[in-house]
Amino acid sequence: MAFKLDTHDRISMKSSTSVLELSGQKLEFDWIGPRPPHAPTLVWLHDALGCAATWRDLPAELSERTGFGCLNFSRRGHGRSTPITQARGNDYLHHEAWIVLPDVLAACGVRNAFIVGHSDGASIALLYASRRPRGLRGIALEAPHVFVEDRTIEGIQQAVRSLAKSDLEEKLRRFHGSNADGVIRAWHETWLRPEFRGWNIEAQLADIHCPTLVIQGEDDEYGTLNQITAIAEQTAGPVQVVILEDCGHIPHRSHREVVVDTITRFVSEVPSQPAYCIKDAE
Repeated sequence: MAFKLDTHDRISMKSSTSVLELSGQKLEFDWIGPRPPHAPTLVWLHDALGCAATWRDLPAELSERTGFGCLNFSRRGHGRSTPITQARGNDYLHHEAWIVLPDVLAACGVRNAFIVGHSDGASIALLYASRRPRGLRGIALEAPHVFVEDRTIEGIQQAVRSLAKSDLEEKLRRFHGSNADGVIRAWHETWLRPEFRGWNIEAQLADIHCPTLVIQGEDDEYGTLNQITAIAEQTAGPVQVVILEDCGHIPHRSHREVVVDTITRFVSEVPSQPAYCIKDAE
């Protein structure tokens, strides 16, 4: 969902930014640390207002802590990737999970991966895992959404009302350039569309067998703990849940050390040969 930027945000990362040309579109991405097949890869999926750069130096720190490589890319319409030219469908997260992400991983040679997703990115990670793709070892989620709640709608409406009084659009232009207006519009127009209220991916949770880590703030302005309960109770694989006090929608900002330590421990404890992922992603 929304990504609140502060005056201390930094765009620079310890990585080399490149462009991946895929199905007629260009996606900006960063490689950090070792590349396949020398180590597992942490694949970073940003939130609705984010891009590769808004993770700041978090991927670099996780790469250093784990010894894994990191693939960090901006989805279409975000960062310096190809702009979005039409309204998103209600299935846009499914498309990212089942069409785009498998193509990105294949193009980059990633066959041994953990997915780290925040908000929209976490929902994409869940949908991707539901296809049980070969080589997926686990998913680490921050503030995931599996259905739309009243708090979700109210939080977005409040954020939209505050736009005119804030400098969020100006800050987003630092990260997205000419894509900034489209990023904001696609976010609130999609989630506030009446027919999107029925969006729900609970039916896919039973197909998730890989280890799952879920990190959620008690004060998340875009979702309640009901999201986490649904994941913990309905997925087929092992689930580790971390609930953080005095924490909103962006745990890796307000509780960075806890998030880094938790993800590091999680990916280090997962077996290197997953038995629960039995086919290639479709």
